Amino acid sequence: MLFNSLPFLIFFPIVLTLYFLFPYKFRWILLLIASCVFYMYWKPEYIILLLIPTLVNYIAGITMSKAEDPLRRKTYLILSLASSLSVLFIFKYLHFIGESLNGLLQLFHISYHLPLLNFLLPIGISFYTFKTMGYAIDVYRGVIKPEKHFGLFALYVTFFPQLLAGPIERAAHLIPQFYKKYDFEDRRVIDGLKLMAWGFFKKMVIADKVSIVVDQVYNHPTEYTGIPLIVATVFFAFQIYCDFSGYSDIAMGAAQLMGFNLMDNFNRPYSSKSVSEFWRRWHISLSTWFRDYVYISLGGNRVVRWRWYYNLFVTFLLSGLWHGANWTFLVWGALHGFYILFSIWTQRERKKIVQWVHLDRFPAFHGALKVVITFTLICFGWIFFRAKSISDAFYIVTHLFVGLGSLSHIKVSANNLFSLGLGRFDFYIVLVSIGLMELVHGIERKGDVRHLFSGKPILLRWTFYYLLILFIIFFGAYDDQAFIYFQF
Repeated sequence: MLFNSLPFLIFFPIVLTLYFLFPYKFRWILLLIASCVFYMYWKPEYIILLLIPTLVNYIAGITMSKAEDPLRRKTYLILSLASSLSVLFIFKYLHFIGESLNGLLQLFHISYHLPLLNFLLPIGISFYTFKTMGYAIDVYRGVIKPEKHFGLFALYVTFFPQLLAGPIERAAHLIPQFYKKYDFEDRRVIDGLKLMAWGFFKKMVIADKVSIVVDQVYNHPTEYTGIPLIVATVFFAFQIYCDFSGYSDIAMGAAQLMGFNLMDNFNRPYSSKSVSEFWRRWHISLSTWFRDYVYISLGGNRVVRWRWYYNLFVTFLLSGLWHGANWTFLVWGALHGFYILFSIWTQRERKKIVQWVHLDRFPAFHGALKVVITFTLICFGWIFFRAKSISDAFYIVTHLFVGLGSLSHIKVSANNLFSLGLGRFDFYIVLVSIGLMELVHGIERKGDVRHLFSGKPILLRWTFYYLLILFIIFFGAYDDQAFIYFQF
């Protein structure tokens, strides 16, 4: 079920009303049923793929806590992880590997062709798989005690606000909240509604609108050069941010209405002054997951230097693979791994250059320059993330600046921007909306968007609220576009 759909606008108020009407001790049952209905609305039979890892990891947690032999505990953990990863492998990566092997056989002129199985990818599979894996690892490490209440553990896995696209909540953070009783509080409900409205604005007014231009160009890249490719790439940067952070805002707001606190998943990532800072601000729940369960498990930076580089690069490579079964995602992950390593390798030289050109005397300008450079690197990486194939990505990379040396060509290309699916008026509305969002981000440095106008004059507060609502009503897209990260 999509957040930006009529069924959800009917479903959620009903669930929210029943939630506060139900006695406290039965609320978990309501939320568990609602979460299953929420997931089954897409494809009912795939609920079994959600329940299997739930049951397996619940049992694994209990058995690991009871086992005194370290080897037996480790065996239970391995079986648990293998069970979760096998489902993920079959439905997400099996076809990709078979297709890649067939391509390799064809390259060496071997006539054998591996049979391919192409399953419909269950939405949210990577999110709930990582959630259950993280739980099993935490129990094994002794970070948390296993949850003995199967219903509450199942609710942790299936909790509908963050089921399909995160945040990837840790059991230690979310499960204890299910044991608490939350009464209806005006302040909390208002804050939750604000956050949901902000999420809908980012999704429907910005992400779904710029996607028209992005899809037009990236689905037919060889028809364009220069400015259209640059604009579509920058637009995609805002599309994926507004789409994904919009989902997180709606999820956090919906959970807050019921009293639950989900972790912040984004923190103005495009204000980052380095790629490493970007990853501390972007998809925080996934970044910290890979840090805690992959990077640190490999040894982190407490190893010899070459092994540290290896740990960093492998972590980013696996992050790319997590996003999708395509070589484009692997290149994207490898590129970000290279960004981080190059930053480490050139740290001294860059510091010397800054001192040589006296940039350190102008900290504001230097900071702004680092933000621009980082955003450019991130946008370059998004080309591989969005492109349908490696060949498409390389075409875009090699044709980004074609024709920019001719003023007449630039004028023609600029005029043609309005023929990429968005009319002139909608194009300007998108630019104004992005500007409004960045303005809020600038102000938000001093506080969360939910409390942005708290204590401000009532005229200022309600002017902003009405402006936000009017933008959603009059300029939002209403074609129920799925969130990008559903495919992961």
